[in-house]
Order: sequence, then C-alpha cells, then structure tokens
Amino acid sequence: MRKPRGGPANLFETFFIRHSLCCGREGCRRRTLPPSVLFLGRRVYWGGVIVVATALRQQREKGYSARKIMDLFGVTLSTFRRWLAFFRSTFPHTSTWQRLRGLLIPPVAAEAIPLGVLERLGLGRDGPETALVRCLRLLAGCGF
Repeated sequence: MRKPRGGPANLFETFFIRHSLCCGREGCRRRTLPPSVLFLGRRVYWGGVIVVATALRQQREKGYSARKIMDLFGVTLSTFRRWLAFFRSTFPHTSTWQRLRGLLIPPVAAEAIPLGVLERLGLGRDGPETALVRCLRLLAGCGF
C-alpha cells in the first residue's frame, strides 16, 4: 500500500496499491517495480499531480504562480522546487528521455518538459485529460 499525496481523498483503495514483482525463490526478498503511471517511480505524490503542477508553472503568463500551485496541490516550496529541478536538470539526462524524445515530432526541448510533451500528445487537440494520460504512460515507459 502507498499513501500518495496531492490527490482527492475519496479514491478507491485499489489506487493506493503499488504492485511489485518477486522472483518467487525461497528466501529471496528482492522485488522489482514495474512501470507505473500512478506514481512516477518512487515519488510520494501522484504522477499526474507532479506533471500538472510543473506544466502549470511553465505557463506563467496565464496566472499560475508558484504560490497558487502550491496551495492548489498542498505542496511545500521545497517539494515544488524539487519537481521543477527534476524536469529541468535530471529528467533530460535519463535513458527514458533519451529513448522517448525521438518519438515526439516536432522535438521537445529539454526546458519545455513536461508542458511540451503534453502539447505534442494532444493537449490542445484531444483535451487535457487525454494528453495527461498519454504523458504519464510515456514517462512511465508504457508507451502511448
């Protein structure tokens, strides 16, 4: 069970389970985590919250200040800065991004992640929900 932060309180309990795989050998406690569109790796906040919050910050001209985003999702300034730093500095150098960036036409600049990815996946055309699901699947390594 996980206790993800930043989402609605009335979700079914099945959304709080993070599945892991085990080899099943006697005495072996090694587990591996399959790709997850809910959690974006080992992060505590919902993956969708992280992507939406950072994408909103990239749209500063539309009135989404850091304070407004922090209040909206209930995050601290240090957590919000960590998310921004992840997409600005860490994620562009990961093997996941190196593999995926060629799939997005026209290419997305590293400084435009995740908003640029959402736009390429249909943010304006198919709607925000569809683009977010596609983006989370892509970032988790599950494909479109």
